[in-house]
Amino acid sequence: MIKEILTAKRGTKLRKNGSEVLKISIDQNEMMTILLINGNSFKADNISQLDLVIKPNNYYMIINNGNNTIELSFNKNISDHEIIYDPYKYTTTEKIDFKPDDFKQIYSVPEGYIDTLPKWYSFKFTYDEFNLIFVKPEMGISFQIHKKRSESWEILKGKPIIVSGNQVHYYVEDHNKFENSVNSYHSVINS
Repeated sequence: MIKEILTAKRGTKLRKNGSEVLKISIDQNEMMTILLINGNSFKADNISQLDLVIKPNNYYMIINNGNNTIELSFNKNISDHEIIYDPYKYTTTEKIDFKPDDFKQIYSVPEGYIDTLPKWYSFKFTYDEFNLIFVKPEMGISFQIHKKRSESWEILKGKPIIVSGNQVHYYVEDHNKFENSVNSYHSVINS
């Protein structure tokens, strides 16, 4: 068996399974601390060992949402599985926040924003009625949940992977819209 250790609040790479069924094993006591992408499904609770059976050519990722290290066991060698997204690819690179004026020279940003939130992996322009968020290629916004508000998203450009509620949408076309209700997980990955 191939093993992978996940420390607290860390995830595996998002991979594409090969041509055979893949079975992932996790200690039963740790099942309630993980988040799971299996194909088009995103699960945050009631995950069973059956959910950890990955069909051929399906995408998969496990996030350790708990506070303890967990061990994953794979019944097949996963080293040749295609990596769709590596959340830690740029961990050791220098992180320089975008500057609003530099950013506006590169991208078409509507006037009238009232605030900005520059980060090294994304840039948010806040308007009265909406936010405009740019996510760098090969980067993502964390899997998150809001307890007091919902969000409506429209993809303006790119082919991101979207987690919205219990669904995963791959390589989304421009102008697709998503409703993220209160207490539902959501994320954007600009693969």
